[in-house]
Amino acid sequence: MNIGIIGLGLIGGSLGLDWRSQGHKIFGVSRRESTCAQAIACGAVDTASADLTSLKTAEVIFICTPLAAIRPTVEQLIPHIDPATVLTDVGSVKAPIVDAIAPLWQNFVGGHPMAGKAESGIEVAQTGLFIGKPYAIAAIDTTPPTAVQVVEQLARSLQATIYHCHPADHDRAVSWISHLPVMVSASLIAACASEPNPAVLELAQQLASSGFRDTSRVGGGNPELGVMMARYNRPELLRSLQQYRDRLDEIAQLIVREDWQALEQQLNSTQLARPKFLRE
Repeated sequence: MNIGIIGLGLIGGSLGLDWRSQGHKIFGVSRRESTCAQAIACGAVDTASADLTSLKTAEVIFICTPLAAIRPTVEQLIPHIDPATVLTDVGSVKAPIVDAIAPLWQNFVGGHPMAGKAESGIEVAQTGLFIGKPYAIAAIDTTPPTAVQVVEQLARSLQATIYHCHPADHDRAVSWISHLPVMVSASLIAACASEPNPAVLELAQQLASSGFRDTSRVGGGNPELGVMMARYNRPELLRSLQQYRDRLDEIAQLIVREDWQALEQQLNSTQLARPKFLRE
C-alpha cells in the first residue's frame, strides 16, 4: 500500500520502519527538514517533506502529531487527498478526536497503538516496537467497516493485539492505566525532589534503584504528552485522580492507626489484582 505518516517521531518513525520492511511505500511528512532527512536516512520512509500535498497518492494516512495538532492537520490535508483515503490517528485520547474529525472525514478511524519509550523523536524509532502491544481501534456507528478493516489489517501486521472499543470507554480505561500513572509518577518525582535536607536528597538520589526507576519512568517522559493527556481527557483523569487520592488517604489512615493487619490485607488484595492488568 501507499501509506502516509504525518509526524515522524517515535511512533510515526517506528510505524514506518515496520511497514516499509513489509514492502509498503511510506510517504512521511514532518515540519522539520532535519527530521525528514533523518527519517529517510534510517529507513523509516521512502520520501519525506513538509508538504502535505506529497500525500495525495496515499491510500491510508496515519496522523502521529500531538493531540492538539490533529484537527488542524486534517483540515489542511482534506483539499489534497482522495475522498476514499482512510485517515486514522495514534492519539492517546479518542472521544474528543473522533468527535472533531468524523464530521470532517467519513473514512476516519480513531486509533491508539499503546507502545512507547521515555525518549521521543525519530532518533529512538525502532522496528518491532508494537509487537504484543495493545492497539485500540475506536470506531463509531458511522465509521465505514471498510475503513476499519484497513486500519485493523495494518495494525495486525505490526503483531499488535487489536482491541475494538467505543471512544468514551477507551478514554475512561486509559485514564486508569496510562494517564493516571503519568501524573502519579510525576508527583512521586516532585515529592522526592522536595526533600529539604540537601544531604538526605543526595543520598536518596544515590540509593535510588530499580523500584524508583520503575515507578518514576512515565513521570519523567515527554511533558507535552502529559499536558495533552490532561487537557483532552480532563474529566476522566480528574475522576481517576480523585479515586487514587481516596486510596492514598485510606492507606495513610491505616498507618496512622497502626492497623498493620488491615494494611497487610490491602497489600494482599493489590498483589492479587496486579497480574490482571499485565500481559506476559
